[in-house]
Amino acid sequence: MRAADYLKLSIAVALATIALKAGAWWSSGAVSLLSDALESLVNLAGAVFGLAMVMLAARPADARHPWGHDKAEDFSTGFEGVLILAAALGIAWAALPRLIHPEPLAAEGLGWGLGLSVAGTLLNLGLARAMQRAARRERSEALAAEARHLMVDVWTTVGVLAGLGAVALTGWLWLDAAMALALAGLIGREGLTLLRRSADGLMDHALDPPDQAAVERVLAGFAAREPLRFDHLHSRRAGRSGHVDLHLHLPPDWSLARAADLRDAVERALMEAVPGLRASIQLLPADVEAHAHRPPSAG
Repeated sequence: MRAADYLKLSIAVALATIALKAGAWWSSGAVSLLSDALESLVNLAGAVFGLAMVMLAARPADARHPWGHDKAEDFSTGFEGVLILAAALGIAWAALPRLIHPEPLAAEGLGWGLGLSVAGTLLNLGLARAMQRAARRERSEALAAEARHLMVDVWTTVGVLAGLGAVALTGWLWLDAAMALALAGLIGREGLTLLRRSADGLMDHALDPPDQAAVERVLAGFAAREPLRFDHLHSRRAGRSGHVDLHLHLPPDWSLARAADLRDAVERALMEAVPGLRASIQLLPADVEAHAHRPPSAG
């Protein structure tokens, strides 16, 4: 399955979960279960927007976007972050009055409510685990964001069940609203995390350390076999794609055809080592130094 297929499945699961958790709230009257249902509604909106961004990111480069549309997925992460923050505020708004003026729960419907909520949570848990694996395989930021969101929903339900269990044991009705407020804080924190990830993704940053190490291993292998050297290596990550720019210094007596063949071999090796990588290699004689601007080193 591709990223778009997982997000379509996430939309279907979100619809089913909304129905289950809305029924849970309706049958029990527990505001914490209402917060759980609102979080699932946010899942639906996030999955729909994520699907749109994945489809946009898959479009080929064009005249206006010569480097492609890969960063579109980072917008999905930011959008999910905003939705989660909005859901957290909505939950807090609904819970505060119940904290001040607690209301009894509908005991006759509480069992059904908890059962429906658990059923929806199991759907989310199964999908989240599958999407986490797919996000690593596909290098999809949209899938990773949706999987994190679904896991927040799972932990939200765990918290709700704990709160309602405490109400049943103690008879303290205010615990229902208190748990809802605690969940609002947890959800809001995850929203801020996703916003930071989105901002980081929209700015150019280097390849992840494992990919950077793979690039350096490939270059070291070529340098060990041929009288050449590499320098001015810069990398950046844009959505699923990675980009590297570097200089390849060769003996001045090499023919242009031989130099071009070696450059092609290096590019192929880099792209095999790091899926989705695009390489730009400038050929230079060994005795020529290019004074390109280099970003300041860390530390």
